[in-house]
Amino acid sequence: MPSTGRGAFTGHNGPYFHRPAEIGAEQAFFAQKRHCNGLGLIHGGMLSAFLDGLLAAAAARKALTTPITMHLSIDYLDMGRAGEWVLGEAHVTRATADIAFVEGRAHIAGRDLARASGLFKLMRRRL
Repeated sequence: MPSTGRGAFTGHNGPYFHRPAEIGAEQAFFAQKRHCNGLGLIHGGMLSAFLDGLLAAAAARKALTTPITMHLSIDYLDMGRAGEWVLGEAHVTRATADIAFVEGRAHIAGRDLARASGLFKLMRRRL
């Protein structure tokens, strides 16, 4: 189902779609020409924004608070093109009262495009 209420930046980059997951978060986007660089490949910045939101969604679901990105590390592994569905999964590996440690990946039909890990500050304000 389409994701809503995530802010103007994410709305502009999307649309993103999510699927309820037993643990963590699962999201996707259909790559369009506007998501690609001059070579016709999905732009690294697009994958970065997608992964940042995906990992934050996993942290929010686990902690039931608003997560703010403190650190994001991405390894780019392969390329994708317009016309392909990019899928993502993320899960919390550890959480304290204030910080969530999250890992995830973006892939096309099981072929990893990028993997990411991040630290998220867990704000006290409820979602």
